[in-house]
Amino acid sequence: MVEFSGQDRCQIDANGRIRLTPRFAAEFERLGAAVMLHLHPEGALGVYPQGVWAEMSRQDDQAVRQALTDVRLRRTSRTIWPWTEPERVSNQGRITIPHAFRSILGLEPGTEAALVGCGYRLEIWNSARWDEEMRLVLEHERRRTEAQMAAELRPPESAP
Repeated sequence: MVEFSGQDRCQIDANGRIRLTPRFAAEFERLGAAVMLHLHPEGALGVYPQGVWAEMSRQDDQAVRQALTDVRLRRTSRTIWPWTEPERVSNQGRITIPHAFRSILGLEPGTEAALVGCGYRLEIWNSARWDEEMRLVLEHERRRTEAQMAAELRPPESAP
């Protein structure tokens, strides 16, 4: 079972690499060094163990044939595969962030990054962007919870 949890901070080095903190490096050591890096549109770099990525991207023959005639499937594939790169976690626990992804993600050398465990994947964020993402998520959850509580506490409507 894959289990990435928690969060840590670290720096992007001069070569565009990130050194994983011990807990995340240990999980990749256990799972294997081969990973797939995927640029998520919300601003994170997803780091997927190769086995997880293979399972997620498995396609049956019908889906492959359907892509020949379905423009939606072709467009969907354009949002995934051009933004995905294979990589290896080095023996020193480092991952090189592809040059094309660095400026999009705000992960240039010298930048502080947030390593975020997300269950079956690790995400790498620019720390400032991660802080903003968490602010938005927590605010959304607060509003959702308040609305739910207000609905539950509303007195029942009287019957005429």
